[in-house]
Amino acid sequence: MTFSLLGRCAATGALGACTATADLAVGARVPHAEAGVGAVLTQHRTDPRLGPRGLGLLRSGCTAGETVAALAASTPERDWRQLAVVDAAGATASFSGGRVADRFAEEHGPDCVALGNVLAAAGVGPAMVRAFSRNTGEPLAERLTQALEAGLASGGEVSPCRSAALLVVSHPGLALVDLRVDLDPDPVARLRDLWDAYRPVADEFELRALDPDRAPGATQAGSDRG
Repeated sequence: MTFSLLGRCAATGALGACTATADLAVGARVPHAEAGVGAVLTQHRTDPRLGPRGLGLLRSGCTAGETVAALAASTPERDWRQLAVVDAAGATASFSGGRVADRFAEEHGPDCVALGNVLAAAGVGPAMVRAFSRNTGEPLAERLTQALEAGLASGGEVSPCRSAALLVVSHPGLALVDLRVDLDPDPVARLRDLWDAYRPVADEFELRALDPDRAPGATQAGSDRG
């Protein structure tokens, strides 16, 4: 009951994911990403432990394909799992076990891969890849949000969505964007609202962490913003 997409920005090397589901806390369970390393989706009878394990494989030098193969081979319950990986070079790979509920999707495009299960229509995955690939000049978070909106507009999953998430990383140890919506009747629309509000200040928040002397307000005596 989940549709998601991993993506990489070819211009900046940023990595990220978008996801939506009928269950709760999708942002805490499904998307995992590390700057300069790659990103992983783990869904359908989700085992969140596979995300960090996949990132560790990528960090050790495995490609996307090698990472997915190793995760599937080392997971006894692989038939229940659905996985996708994009590596730092933009290569992608995916896996859907034999017990992943139909209709499911594994759709690959340049620097992206869409994954879904219990989908309402066969066009969900292709629509997400097309939307992500359309506006390459936009920030990665915007392209991911557009992909999620396209997936929903193409049918989404069979059950109504209740949670959605957007994750982008561009510097080690720091998330540029990490937005989550839970228990909402229209979480994709709410996620759009959050991203539109966060977009103008995302770079500033990152600058406060990376170079606080250059952040806006740094010269204000006693300034202690956010």
